[in-house]
Amino acid sequence: MPSANYRSLLRTPGAAAFFLPASLGRVGLAMTSLSMVWLVHSHTGTFAAAGLAGGGFAVTDALVAPQLARLLDRFGQTRVLPPTLLAHTLAVAVLVSLVAADASGALLALGGALVGASVPQLAAMSAARWAALLRTDRAAELPTAFALESVGNTVAYLVGPTLVSALAAAGHPLAGTLLAASLTVAGGLVLAAQRGSAPAPAADGAPHARRDRTVFRSEVLVLMGVNLALGVFFGAMQVSVTAFVVEHGAPGAAAAVFAVSSCSGLLAGWLYGLRRWRATAPVQLFAVTGALMLGTLLLFTVGSPLGPGLVVVLTGATIPPLLVLFAVLTESSVHRAVLTQAFSWLGSANAAGSAAAAAVSGWAVDSLGARGGFAVTATAAAAMTLQSLAGLRLLRTGRGGPTRAQPATDRGDPPAA
Repeated sequence: MPSANYRSLLRTPGAAAFFLPASLGRVGLAMTSLSMVWLVHSHTGTFAAAGLAGGGFAVTDALVAPQLARLLDRFGQTRVLPPTLLAHTLAVAVLVSLVAADASGALLALGGALVGASVPQLAAMSAARWAALLRTDRAAELPTAFALESVGNTVAYLVGPTLVSALAAAGHPLAGTLLAASLTVAGGLVLAAQRGSAPAPAADGAPHARRDRTVFRSEVLVLMGVNLALGVFFGAMQVSVTAFVVEHGAPGAAAAVFAVSSCSGLLAGWLYGLRRWRATAPVQLFAVTGALMLGTLLLFTVGSPLGPGLVVVLTGATIPPLLVLFAVLTESSVHRAVLTQAFSWLGSANAAGSAAAAAVSGWAVDSLGARGGFAVTATAAAAMTLQSLAGLRLLRTGRGGPTRAQPATDRGDPPAA
């Protein structure tokens, strides 16, 4: 199907006005954590202190994001986003001040935690706007819209860390932190100004309606489990591939391997969104996780630094379709009044998996070498496949019926205004 699908989406009244600033803000968010690490390390000379700040950021980001999303669903994006951006600006200022004052590791961890707690959930807000914009009479285009979101995220995580690393290498780590905050706040402010495309705040409604609006439906729990395993996969893959190339005397190859993976994912995400797939989303989820598992098993056959690069071309290509399917299945499973929360919970599950993988895969590599890390990676991929298989029937028969994006009236929701 021609790429005009993406063009037609962005030509929808109000679509480009929220997608483009959200994408700009996501570049800033993709820079934030790494820029903090470079900033703290440049002043302290130790990665231990930088790790404390980064760890504080990761923990509070994962814990607070769903709570912030709950406020977004309840009170609306245009009311919640501006104070969140103000809090984020102040948090970054506090962290920079602590670094300049040569604060202790504990205070740096607190500063990082403040930044993580104030991260605006721009990706979840943008996805929720697509759902509100299209669900009434263009629901069949939602997978394409979510594919565009996936491409936007991939580009952000290609551009953002590259900018941070370039500034740090040039001796300007503070500039990286300030640029990250500036892009995040600028994109967020423009997004907040787009009131016409913002989903309406959720009304409390009757008790039975409130029960129907629970986030933790069984379908979402399945998706959270798959996202948890995906986070373990990400974390273990980074550690084990890095360990493998170091073992083979080519530490510089790690950056090239991960760049290849990102480019492969960018192309796959773009192409995936150009086609309308006949298989239902749950079947696609099982097929893609199965392909990821088979691709991961190839890691055990590689014998040179080139090998992981070839494998990540395959595994990296599966990630954007997975992210699209998560969004499609979530949108079809929960009430629109809690959609932003559901998106955020999936992100938190992924972050928790990545954090756990850092410790587990590090132990496996120290004990068994890089192939020990590969074992953790393969186990995570197998867990994703098994959960997708176990949830196949459940996801197919969720609130959305056959899990394609359904018009709002098919799911008991009032038509969008």
